[in-house]
Amino acid sequence: MKLSNKLKIFNDPIYGFITIPNSLIFDLIEHKYFQRLRRISQMGLSYLVYPGAHHTRFHHAIGCMHLMQKAVNVLRFKGVDISEDEENALYIAILLHDIGHGPFSHAMENSIVSGVSHEYISTLFMENLNREFNGRLTLAIQIFKGNFHRPFLCQLISSQFDMDRADYLKRDSFYTGVAEGNINSERLITMLNVKNDRIVVEEKGIYSVEKFLVARRFMYWQVYLHKTSVVAEQLLTRVLKRAKELTENGVALSASAPLQFFLSTKISSENFDDSILDTFSQLDDTDILAAMKAWQYHDDFVLRHLCSMIINRDLLKIKLKNNPIKPTVLHQKIKTLMLRYPISEAEADYFVFTGEVYNQAYQSDIEQIQILQKNGKVVDISKASDQFNIVALSKPVTKFYICYPKK
Repeated sequence: MKLSNKLKIFNDPIYGFITIPNSLIFDLIEHKYFQRLRRISQMGLSYLVYPGAHHTRFHHAIGCMHLMQKAVNVLRFKGVDISEDEENALYIAILLHDIGHGPFSHAMENSIVSGVSHEYISTLFMENLNREFNGRLTLAIQIFKGNFHRPFLCQLISSQFDMDRADYLKRDSFYTGVAEGNINSERLITMLNVKNDRIVVEEKGIYSVEKFLVARRFMYWQVYLHKTSVVAEQLLTRVLKRAKELTENGVALSASAPLQFFLSTKISSENFDDSILDTFSQLDDTDILAAMKAWQYHDDFVLRHLCSMIINRDLLKIKLKNNPIKPTVLHQKIKTLMLRYPISEAEADYFVFTGEVYNQAYQSDIEQIQILQKNGKVVDISKASDQFNIVALSKPVTKFYICYPKK
C-alpha cells in the first residue's frame, strides 16, 4: 500500500495556507463521512440570491479548524493551560461539528426525517468514528456535547462567540459579496482570554465584538433570512414532503437508492441506527438536484410544479410583514388557487402558506459574551459597551411571511 504524506496544506481563499496539525486529523478529513461535506452546500439555496454562494460545509469545517489552531496558540501564549489531548480534541470537535448536515443543510430535517436534528446526527457520526479510531475521539465528543469539566473548551465549540460563527460570518460574507458581514476573526481571537475557566474578551477588543454582533444581525436579515432564500428553502422542504407522501401512497418516483430509502422509510431518532447512518452518509446535494430535475416532469401536479419552481428559479411570491398574517388573507389566496387549478385544499397548501422568521443577534439570556476589564472585573458586553444598539441586538425580532403563486 502506498504511504501518503499526511502533512498537507490547504490554500484557503479566506485565510491563505491552512496546515493539518497531525495524522489523526488528516485521517478524519480523508474519511468518506467527512469527504461527503464537499457535496453539501454551506448556504443551501442561497446561491439563487447570491450567485457566488456555492461554498461547501467542507470549506467551513476546515476554516473552523484553522481558527481553532489560532485560538489555542493565543490562549497558551497568555498562560492558559491546554494539554495536548485537549488541543487535539478541540480540533476534532470543531472539524466534525457540522458532519451531520443533510443535503442543502436544513431542508431534510423538516421533511423526510422526523425530529432528528443535524446536531444529533453529528454526534452519531462522531461516536461511529470513535469506534473506528479506537476511542481517540472520546474527549472530543465530551467537549462537543458540552460535558467537559473545563467550560471554556466547550465555549470555543459552541457559544455566543465560537469558532463556528467566527468562520461562517467571514466566509459567507466573502462568497456572497455582502461586505457588511466581514468580521476580523483573527483580531477577535487575539483578544480572547480565560477567566474563572470561561472565555472572556479583553477590553481592548470590545469594538471588534460590537462589529461582530452587528455583522451577525446584518447577515441574518440580508443573507440567511433573505426573503428569496426563505421561500426557496420552504419550497425544497415541500418537495421532499410531497415526494415522501407520494412514495408512501405507492407512487413510484425515480431517485437514488439512498434518497429512495428515506422517502419510503419512517425515520426518527428512535430508529436512527448505524445502518441508517451509513445510508444517510451516502446522501448529498446531488441526490436532491438529480431527483428534482426528473420530478419536474412527473404527472403529479404538486411535485411537478414545486420542482420546476426551484430548478428554473421561478419561485413563489413572498411578502414579509411585522404582524401575523390574517387567516382570511391566507384562505382567500388558497381559494383563488383552487379556482384556477383542479386541486384540493391540501394540495393548495403546498403553494400558499404562512410562517415566521426570527433574528436575535445576541442571546444574552442564554450565554453572555464577557468582557475582561483592565481592573480584572468581568462584565457582559451589553453593560461594557457604550453602544446603545448592543442592548437592542439582544431583543428578538420576529417577522411574518406569506407565500403564494405570482400569477
